[in-house]
Amino acid sequence: MSFNNNIAISVKKISKRYQIYEKPVDRLKQSLSFGGKKYYREFNALNDISFDVKQGQTFGIVGQNGSGKSTLLQMLADTLTPTEGEVIVNGRVAALLELGSGFNPEYTGRENVYLNGSILGVSKEEMDLRFAEIEQFADIGDFIDQPVKTYSSGMYVRLAFAVAINVDADILIVDEALAVGDMIFQMKCYKKIDEFKKQGRTILLVTHDLGSVIKYCDNVLVLNQGQSLGIYPAKEAVDLYKKVVVNLHKPQEVQDCKNIIDDTNEKWKEFYRINDDLLEYGNGDAGIIDFGIFDETDQLTSTITKGSICSIRLKVRFNKSIQSPIFAFTIKDLKGTEITGTNTMVDNIFTGDILAGQIIEINFEFKMNLQGANYLLALGCTGFDKGEFVVYHRLYDVVAFQVISSKNTVGYFDLNANIEMTTK
Repeated sequence: MSFNNNIAISVKKISKRYQIYEKPVDRLKQSLSFGGKKYYREFNALNDISFDVKQGQTFGIVGQNGSGKSTLLQMLADTLTPTEGEVIVNGRVAALLELGSGFNPEYTGRENVYLNGSILGVSKEEMDLRFAEIEQFADIGDFIDQPVKTYSSGMYVRLAFAVAINVDADILIVDEALAVGDMIFQMKCYKKIDEFKKQGRTILLVTHDLGSVIKYCDNVLVLNQGQSLGIYPAKEAVDLYKKVVVNLHKPQEVQDCKNIIDDTNEKWKEFYRINDDLLEYGNGDAGIIDFGIFDETDQLTSTITKGSICSIRLKVRFNKSIQSPIFAFTIKDLKGTEITGTNTMVDNIFTGDILAGQIIEINFEFKMNLQGANYLLALGCTGFDKGEFVVYHRLYDVVAFQVISSKNTVGYFDLNANIEMTTK
């Protein structure tokens, strides 16, 4: 197969199947059947996956647990062989996979550092030069000379990441492992990922942190039950993944509530220009028929002064009787990062039983402490049916609004700090 030098990773129609045996003795029976009766059932962990990752690209992979993400990464790291298809990697790969892979638990941390270096083709002399930086970044003290089997999960991932970023890899593969580190260590890791990205190296990032997906990834593969749902720009992939989580990613399942916001004569929403890139889905048992943002004089607005009291209101019509629905709003920046929001459940508001045909108005009132900037509003009505989470209707990024401020501090929020200075 010819390979484009601009492509770091090429995956062509790979599949991975496992043989699942109900009882241990069935393995023996299978070995003696000589291709006759099958004593196993096949499980398709991945089925016909294809994609290319360009050099210098940060490529994300998202999917629920069991969707095949870790299986795919192991094949990219050459620790697992596909049943069918082909994986071609152009360059040295450093992989930070799930805990327990990559290190020999009987070896010390120091020994594992040199072992990993040799596996990646880095000479002992080169590792000698890099060891001090690895040891400093990992920051596990005297445990560097203790067997890895004595490490906590946090210590393990510290050392594994320190090695991965110090072996001059062309491609860095990062699985969910970073989630076990403490906050300060995660900040160090993401700073290194930023540096890696600026150096024009290739990154594969697998995470449930959707904010990181939007921040870092150029394109994202969405997996579901071993199948590819496609490759999308980061925000589109995150929107699709949110629907996968509640099993509303199939077009026919979304039609029940499509354009339900137009099905009303109410006037609040007519004040706004509805976002062309609105993401709308739900099962249609309830529908958000109207919404608005109100300023401190109780007037509809799309601009709010920082520090003022405002409110977000929505009206929901119930097409089916529902017990204890949950009403929510979320505010995001223009990149799609969720900044803040709340819902009636986390605020301990008991909404009671709503009958079919009823229209409920919900009012969220709060002081606007966001910095001056443009934001997107998302609204939702969800709940639980027989213990299962259900989305009745969601409107993601339905309208944009602006916060006006004469003073912007650091970050998203203004703490409105009282500052005093005294001379002693």
